[in-house]
Amino acid sequence: MDRNRFSLYGNELKPSYARMAAKWQDMFTSQFDYDPNETYDLSLTPNPYLGDEFGLMDVVRNGDGEPISADSGVMIGTVRMGFGHYRIAMAGMSAARAMGYTPLWLDLLAIPGIPSDVINWWNTNYSKYSRLSQRSKLFNKYVWEPVTTGHRTLPGLWWLLNNTATGFPWRFLKANARDYRKSELFGPLHRALPPEMPMLTSHMWNCMGAVAGGMTNVVDMMFDNWPMAFQLTEGAKHGVQSPSGYYGFRVMNGFDERDRILEPTPSDALYYVGHHVDHELVENIEVDCEARLRRLHNGDPRRFLLTMGGAGAQRDLFHAIIEHALPMVERNEATFFINLGDHADNWDWLQAELGSKASSVNLIRTWAEAKALADDIREGEAAGLYVLLFDNTFHGVYSTNYLMRVVDVMITKPSELAFYPVPKIFNERVGGHEAWGAIRGAELGDGTIETRTIPRTLQAIDLLTHEPDLLEMFCDSIVKNKQIGIYDGAYKCVALATGTTWERPTV
Repeated sequence: MDRNRFSLYGNELKPSYARMAAKWQDMFTSQFDYDPNETYDLSLTPNPYLGDEFGLMDVVRNGDGEPISADSGVMIGTVRMGFGHYRIAMAGMSAARAMGYTPLWLDLLAIPGIPSDVINWWNTNYSKYSRLSQRSKLFNKYVWEPVTTGHRTLPGLWWLLNNTATGFPWRFLKANARDYRKSELFGPLHRALPPEMPMLTSHMWNCMGAVAGGMTNVVDMMFDNWPMAFQLTEGAKHGVQSPSGYYGFRVMNGFDERDRILEPTPSDALYYVGHHVDHELVENIEVDCEARLRRLHNGDPRRFLLTMGGAGAQRDLFHAIIEHALPMVERNEATFFINLGDHADNWDWLQAELGSKASSVNLIRTWAEAKALADDIREGEAAGLYVLLFDNTFHGVYSTNYLMRVVDVMITKPSELAFYPVPKIFNERVGGHEAWGAIRGAELGDGTIETRTIPRTLQAIDLLTHEPDLLEMFCDSIVKNKQIGIYDGAYKCVALATGTTWERPTV
């Protein structure tokens, strides 16, 4: 391997950038004592959290579980970086199960070794800067948004972002080289798997590591709606969620920092599949939207689901929404479900913010309680303020998905939740790459535009509580979107990985 050269689909990177990416790899090999000949003894054990729900099996290292063979099922590679990538993986898990396959869960952070060492290092820094972007408008405008979109900023900062390994704007080819060289270190882990095994990935590091390890049936379930070069992996297939995203990846739009025309991504590497959504949600779209409209016309309290991301950003916004919500709850105008995931520190913060009113909160701490709550209110009534807090990421993420079916409106930043078939209020993004998620949802008619200030978010809550037109429009759009395959991405990615075909069943 000539580490002074790097190309992606025929687009050669400048040697200086290729060398910089190689040095980036060297930093990790030195810091974490990388052994290219390290072997991984991998096996399968039942997932303790969603195993009963989906037949999910975990990939573990140095365990005494079941052996892994190419016909064991569909491997799902993911990483706990925030909640979005877990959520995409869960959509793949759900679709694979519905299509008759056993889903096998490979979380790089759950396997001791250099993959978890490297990703923990990166995740710590990503979360820190994500939170800083919400506290400092200057940092957000001049550093975080340019890094996450590739848009130019002040000349001095632009030079810095373009000439340091950690600061490569994610949109450019040199960021792809950086991430691929880092992910090559995950190759030995993937070489312990059957190379022909069908594999879905929900993050490019999973995809790059699988390809570097010789796996041949890899499908990357692409995230966001803003094409960035670091999401492409030569040697894999890519399931893109929107037509605009497909075009952007196809022509490598803006992937060169001097805006040169690049060789396109081959059509056999790129597929427009639709949104990555769980089978249970897609299958029940009509009945769930009908229930929303029935509650609307019966004058029931509007049900809002508020999600707090894994990075723990946007606390000022959360505080304002909750202060606004409490009188609405007391007047029985609205019911609020606040999912804090698996972040106990957010509950400590929220209790302090609520003060004496914290005693009125209905606290849900287990998956059994959350599931029972959702099942009870599916046809029954719901009133009050509920807070959900779990001791694991699986339940923290999937409880949002399960509650989506029984709420009227979800309030979320335009992350991966932007692609889900539930009426949505999009609050302010965290990183410029999320902006196009809100644009996608707004144009499809299943969510608001991005409400970029607290007063505008509160305005959207009031409108959706007291007026019928928006909720009626969103529900109508969601049903129509299903009919034309907008939410079929997870099924189609499973079909790509397994070499099969899938068509939406006709009613």
